[in-house]
Amino acid sequence: MDIRELVEPEDADLDAWHTLVSAAHLHDLPGDPAPDSTQTIGRIFGGGARRLWAVPYREGFGAVASVWLPGDPAVRAAEVDVHVLPELRRRGLGTRLLRLAAEAARANGRSAALAQALAGTPAVPFLERHGFRCLLITRSLVLRPAETDVSAHAALNPEGYRLIRWTGTVPDHLAVQFALAKSAMADHDEGDSAWTADVVRDTADHVAKRGDDLYTVAALHGPRIVGFTEVVVPGDVPVRAFQYDTAVVPGHRGRRIGLWVKAAMLEWLADERPEVVEIETDNAGDNAHMLAVNEALGYRPLREFREYLAQAADLP
Repeated sequence: MDIRELVEPEDADLDAWHTLVSAAHLHDLPGDPAPDSTQTIGRIFGGGARRLWAVPYREGFGAVASVWLPGDPAVRAAEVDVHVLPELRRRGLGTRLLRLAAEAARANGRSAALAQALAGTPAVPFLERHGFRCLLITRSLVLRPAETDVSAHAALNPEGYRLIRWTGTVPDHLAVQFALAKSAMADHDEGDSAWTADVVRDTADHVAKRGDDLYTVAALHGPRIVGFTEVVVPGDVPVRAFQYDTAVVPGHRGRRIGLWVKAAMLEWLADERPEVVEIETDNAGDNAHMLAVNEALGYRPLREFREYLAQAADLP
């Protein structure tokens, strides 16, 4: 079967890509909700250089792969994503696509590659067979706001702190402070902490260009943003929203600020976006504090992801 590189994917290509990803997900995890198209397309256009390949099959695609090449090649790993329709697996298509992604990563100067797999799916043995090792387990959780009461958490009001909120891009006078607060995630996440005012603006602009709405609640201590949480409501299917970043700056932890801002966000969304019936979030399996916060708010387990790393030289 032929492999085609999608240099400038058209709407039909993106629709076919999402249809494939959804079909594979529903086959591997029957009963689990299919990914939203916003999630699928967001992974393709996540910012930075990216290359895409697809195997035409019937009226759509039988297999697809992408490699994201973010930031400085000397310090950032490539990110690889491969999907194959269930009826076309075990024919070598996944390996062929992975080889193209690996070649692109090496040509771009990347020494390592990251990949993600849902626990319990064929992606796990596929990645491990091709040299990837598991670095991190991430738990996906879901909350149904109508089934939980967060009013007590939203009323915490730690002494010396106050809440602010905004939609879309951070106000200009807070952009630098927000970038500094974003950098507080570095001790939990494996990515770099190169957040700047321009980067946070660009991130919000990217969400808006997708047609989605970004909501942010932040805690101020004097003029400083010391904690925040973000939720994105998809423009096309606003029934399920998605938790983005949440962080509390070191030195201000232990005051239940994370719980406070997240509860305030839930109250805001209940008033502002009553059509949202579910909110999905992801947590690193070793982030006990945030898992406890989400449990207190009423989140329940949904699925488990595994984050993998391989040396680019070891890939096919």
